[in-house]
Amino acid sequence: MSERGNEQASETTICWIEGKILPASEARIPVLDHGFLFGDGVFEGIRVTRRGIFRFADHMKRLETAARAIGLAVPGGFDEVARAARETTRAWGPRAGYLRLVVTRGVGALGIDPATCPTPAIVCIATGAALPDAKKAERGLDLITSSLRRPPADVLDPRVKSLNYLNNVLAKREATLRGADDALVLNARGLVAEATATNVFALTGRTLDTPPTTDGALEGLTRRTVIELAAEQGLSVREKSLGRFDLYAADAVFLTGTRAGIVAVGSLDGSPIAKTGWPVLHDLARAFDARALELSTPVA
Repeated sequence: MSERGNEQASETTICWIEGKILPASEARIPVLDHGFLFGDGVFEGIRVTRRGIFRFADHMKRLETAARAIGLAVPGGFDEVARAARETTRAWGPRAGYLRLVVTRGVGALGIDPATCPTPAIVCIATGAALPDAKKAERGLDLITSSLRRPPADVLDPRVKSLNYLNNVLAKREATLRGADDALVLNARGLVAEATATNVFALTGRTLDTPPTTDGALEGLTRRTVIELAAEQGLSVREKSLGRFDLYAADAVFLTGTRAGIVAVGSLDGSPIAKTGWPVLHDLARAFDARALELSTPVA
């Protein structure tokens, strides 16, 4: 359920660092970079299509807003960050892929004080698009409910894509250890926040629900695109708090994300999720593939 234009996940991963493109295996960062030491920085995961960078301006705006929210100033503005993304995409070539655009606090003292970091560091990585396993796509992903809860916004606002992804990493590890494909993460009130790296949608009849950002969901750009497409297709779309019961009661549940695209959920905690809404889901997936191309900014 994602664009298949010449994707090859095994393609060599490349990296833009200090103005140069090189194989990611040859890239080096200083050990005193606070992004490495403390996860002090922000990032964007960006879809690349054969036409260019998906929702490039929106990604740049979200990255700049997140940086501002944590007091991370980039001298001269974000033009250099955008240049890194464009040059990396040009080097990657006209095929589908995935960009990881990273801005760290930069090199500083070994302590946590960000004032010791005079110059932020910019890195952009390009790798192949992740193709969903055909059998998993056919049956839907198996999810478990993580025992970990999403930190509330007054601890770490989910609208900030910070480099500290430990909560997500541990939830994903838990899913793997329990033999599942991914984990559903709830907030402190027991409501659905998201999966480990994707947004959650529940379709019931012609109504499509997704948790609001106030429940811990990332304001995903794939999520935004799906909301727009669903409205165009005549679905009633709501940002609405969801519990696990709502997922079991739905006609279809699916996840959306930069690398995942749109992927159906087949079970939650060992209990099946309905598939009666899958025809609508497939329509959305096809529409998303087309829209992703339309919303891609050429870089040549």
